[in-house]
Amino acid sequence: MTHHADRLADAWTELVATARRTAAEGLVVGTSGNVSVRVKDLVLVTPSGVPYDRLGPTDTTAVDLDGNQIIGRLRATSELPMHLALYRATNATAVVHTHAPHATAVSTLVPELPPVHYMTAELGGPVRVAPYALYGSEELAANMLAALRDRTACLLRNHGTMAYGDSLGQALDRTTQLEWMCRVWLTAASVPGHTPSLLSPDELAEAGARLRGYGQQKDRLN
Repeated sequence: MTHHADRLADAWTELVATARRTAAEGLVVGTSGNVSVRVKDLVLVTPSGVPYDRLGPTDTTAVDLDGNQIIGRLRATSELPMHLALYRATNATAVVHTHAPHATAVSTLVPELPPVHYMTAELGGPVRVAPYALYGSEELAANMLAALRDRTACLLRNHGTMAYGDSLGQALDRTTQLEWMCRVWLTAASVPGHTPSLLSPDELAEAGARLRGYGQQKDRLN
């Protein structure tokens, strides 16, 4: 029991640190955006309307997969339906939602982010834009899931970003990568008389195969 309590405490500490990074990196303003992490059958999530720099260990907020509050006195984020929908439909361990400015701008312009960079492959392919629906609604959660089919991140029209991963670090990395690609496309598309070159499906597939082996690999014993 103590081990589980320690695990929850560590997860909450990491969640708060991740939420604060979204603010520090300009991905959210004020109390917008939200972050969650799954620990077994519990979902720890940022509470509604509380600045991240005010959150401490006693503010731990957790719900079950049906949305029933299990831990804490603070009400969970209004975007809880999106987080829970993702955990039910995928193998996600962590979810990050932001109002990143370049990504939000792109969400108002196109139905999917054009593949201007090979890191598109890291997110599963060209990033789709989920149709607009009222924030916090089940309709928005359903639109998001459709946009995330075979993807690990999507844009929400006139709203922001959703990304998930095996860890909070991975979910945040995917969020920042998406924001950067949106900025690159907006910058290139704004040059008069020029159209950004885009990567083909074959080029993205080749990049995806290379990315799967990227980074430091553990030595294998023969």
